[in-house]
Amino acid sequence: MKLFLPLLALGVTAAVFLAQAADSAVKPLRVLIVAGGCCHEYDKQTTALKEGIEARLNAIVDVAYNPDTTTSATFEIYKAKDWAKDFDVIVHDECSASVTDPEYVNTILGAHKAGKPAVNLHCAMHSYRWGNFKEPVTAGADNSHWYEFIGIQSTAHGPKEPISVTFTDKTHPITQGLGDWTTMNEELYNNVQILGAKALASGVQIVPPKAKKGEKPAPDAKSTEATAVVAWTNEYGPKKTRVFSTTLGHYTETVADARYLDLVTRGLLWATGHLNENGQAEPGYGK
Repeated sequence: MKLFLPLLALGVTAAVFLAQAADSAVKPLRVLIVAGGCCHEYDKQTTALKEGIEARLNAIVDVAYNPDTTTSATFEIYKAKDWAKDFDVIVHDECSASVTDPEYVNTILGAHKAGKPAVNLHCAMHSYRWGNFKEPVTAGADNSHWYEFIGIQSTAHGPKEPISVTFTDKTHPITQGLGDWTTMNEELYNNVQILGAKALASGVQIVPPKAKKGEKPAPDAKSTEATAVVAWTNEYGPKKTRVFSTTLGHYTETVADARYLDLVTRGLLWATGHLNENGQAEPGYGK
């Protein structure tokens, strides 16, 4: 027994050492955030995302930021056919609704068709759209490709009011252990149609009565309730590339919220295949 205990302690010490060595041997995830365009504080939000991801994961986050504040923002990095080769996952956080060049968009999508994982945030869902995009697109149509990549077609949002977020699939690795919450003022994006997405969370927003500008609503006007999927997964293209998306994230305060960053980093780990079935980062990837 006297000999057994030292051997046991030695075995435990060796196991711990090997685990630590394995962790240190894991290369950091290379993450690229592409951000810019209309309507959002992308200069501040990219900082919140970079700091939030790097604080939670063994990751190096690069940012391709365009200060153009119009819906026509484009990104130099996309001009190269192999634009995504140096990264493990791409975070699309652009707001480029007026960019309608199919060749440009197909260059972006080509990387994801080839297997590059992606995370889509907020206005990425309203980018790269043309034709009669307010109606349900037809699968395979010229204007359907970005929506098929995302997994849900969305065309508009409601008022800036709080959203009650409920995780509808609590068994998925991304959502396990995450608590429902109510955001501050946010935008609830509609769901025109589901294109392969698997819903993880829904949002409910109370919409105040409408009134003409400068006027008050009618005395008998009542608020309405709007509901939409706000977080989901998708498998895209022939390689079934993993894609995680959330429409939350209009305001910087939301993006900097720990609950939001937990959700996004879980989605990022899942997309890259480094989230186990219990919602924990695989050894070497978490902090």
